[in-house]
Amino acid sequence: MFPNFQGRMIQTSSTHIYIRMGGSGPPLLLLHGYPQTHIMWHRIAPQLAKHFTVVCTDLRGYGDSGHPPTDSEHRPYSKRSAAQDQVDVMTALGFKTFMVAGHDRGGRVLHRLLLDHPSRVTRAAMLDIVPTRHIFQTIDQSMATIYEHWFFLIQPDCLPERMIGHDPDWYLTTKLKRWSSNANAFTPEAMAEYLRCFRRPETIHTTCEDYRAAATIDLSDDEADLNSKIQCPLLVLWGAYGAIEKHYDVISIWQNYANTVEGTALPCGHFLAEEAPEQTYQALVNFFMK
Repeated sequence: MFPNFQGRMIQTSSTHIYIRMGGSGPPLLLLHGYPQTHIMWHRIAPQLAKHFTVVCTDLRGYGDSGHPPTDSEHRPYSKRSAAQDQVDVMTALGFKTFMVAGHDRGGRVLHRLLLDHPSRVTRAAMLDIVPTRHIFQTIDQSMATIYEHWFFLIQPDCLPERMIGHDPDWYLTTKLKRWSSNANAFTPEAMAEYLRCFRRPETIHTTCEDYRAAATIDLSDDEADLNSKIQCPLLVLWGAYGAIEKHYDVISIWQNYANTVEGTALPCGHFLAEEAPEQTYQALVNFFMK
């Protein structure tokens, strides 16, 4: 799925991160979302590699990256910790500055990265999200029905872990189907990788920890940085057939969090890079080559 890309493991300050890297040119980091891995970029990463040095990573707790022990505050799975991993990866690869695109949870990690390490990122793209804090502050019955996993996965005492672990294949495939506008967008090869990684009990647990952190320590970190704005140019893309389009004025919301924002909806559901790969590729390459 990633011709001419090389895979390797990189040790960060607190875990190890699996990466797949290919191409040449300015460095471009690609971050995936839940419940997927870096494989979600397989339709467009080879095209992007014609223009950029593309680095696709598995976030901590996902895919083949590390699953460090958590704590009572969920700090090891905070977006701050995950963002530090990505900075460590790019530093280890020799990139002082770089560009980033983040989808779903990867976009939330990117948001924190932009606040904690503003000098490292020259351009950034968020795919199908609005800020975590905004969602928790404004969510209504309609959005909560669609985003039920936000409230299910944060439950304590390993309740979601036990329920998902009973049939992880059904859970993952159902989520992908519900959030997409075209269930055929996921190739058999990609699905096999998603399932391989998600079947692991430790992955089910640490991805729940990601969401528990979002509802606790991440919100505290966001509140502390309310007066900080994203400094670099920001592109926001979202699915025209998904929940974000239905519930939010995406550009307007991000203008409260960033100095320079542009973007548009694409003809797809939540999984832009797989449902609308050509449109996603074109929007990203146009933006990152400016």
